[in-house]
Amino acid sequence: MLRWILPPMDQEWRVSVALVTGSGGLIGSEAVRHFAGLGLDVVGIDNDMRRYFFGADGSTSWSLERLARDLGNSYTHFAVDIRDRDGLEQVFKKYGSDIAVVIHSAAQPSHDWAAKEPYTDFDVNAGGTLNILENTRRHAIDAPFIHCSTNKVYGDRPNSLPLIELETRYELPEDHRWYRGITEDMSIDNSLHSIFGASKVASDVMVQEYGRYFDMKTACFRGGTLTGPAHSAAELHGFLAYLMRCVMEGRTYNLFGYKGKMVRDAIHSRDVLTAFEAFFRAPRSAEVYNLGGGRHSNTSHIEAFRIAEEITGREARINYVEQNRTGDHQWYVSSMARFEEQYPDWKITYDVPMILREIYEANVDKWVHQS
Repeated sequence: MLRWILPPMDQEWRVSVALVTGSGGLIGSEAVRHFAGLGLDVVGIDNDMRRYFFGADGSTSWSLERLARDLGNSYTHFAVDIRDRDGLEQVFKKYGSDIAVVIHSAAQPSHDWAAKEPYTDFDVNAGGTLNILENTRRHAIDAPFIHCSTNKVYGDRPNSLPLIELETRYELPEDHRWYRGITEDMSIDNSLHSIFGASKVASDVMVQEYGRYFDMKTACFRGGTLTGPAHSAAELHGFLAYLMRCVMEGRTYNLFGYKGKMVRDAIHSRDVLTAFEAFFRAPRSAEVYNLGGGRHSNTSHIEAFRIAEEITGREARINYVEQNRTGDHQWYVSSMARFEEQYPDWKITYDVPMILREIYEANVDKWVHQS
């Protein structure tokens, strides 16, 4: 239930509501805590589809239980599937214009899984996003709409860059225009996206369209490696958290292709949420932003294993598979220049060693293998 505040004159009014889809996931749970900390009541929508996608490792039930325990009456949960239009409409009708912001982080996030069930992937990522957008338009049109998109909308286009092979990573020449990070003007056309990437393109473009066509305040944040200790780490999704989990538990990590030198930029979920808050406070229409650690926070797989080994004092167990995953990026570093130009007060605070250490410290009691 929502809190009710009694102002002078004894007139009842409700505090503003942040509506978060995928509220048990990494970004969703961080959004719940962040906006609750700003004084908003938070309504979460999550039916633990990650368990269906990835099994017990991927389940968000532990996270949802923790949110309910930690936030009490500030958090209200609905176990509604985002494909369920009637169920969603009931939630949106209930809160209506009290909804001050919508953070849409629910998705099917895996390349490999999408290829197994393309209908489910598209219905969740594209259809589910349309359902949230349309309900926002009908019931809370003034609420900024923040969409968790992905750098996979660029398909394998980044793999056409003139990369140089170094000892532990691939790298761009320093005089290349994207050395500091890939910008939003990279084409999303004529490239191999994977089934997952294509469904995320559809949702990304639809969010932009609602911003332009209906003059809604929308933003697509095209995330690189979004990470943090709240990740329900599974092999098919959750690169840094799963890598650290494997080292801590003594699991074998299957490393797919590119000699383990593929590069990812990583951004902590807290830095993601401060970016979301900046947009929420000064929203714009139909915006697109690349979102990642940029040059401040990036790593190859080889480098990440070395850092994890230093933190844990354990040797990583790696099974190298020669064939890379279809559509996987060989090198991707985000440019945040566009967002930083529009929101100059926002700053990134975490780098990869800090992120991996926090993941370790948050999970040491449950992930360290007891031999």
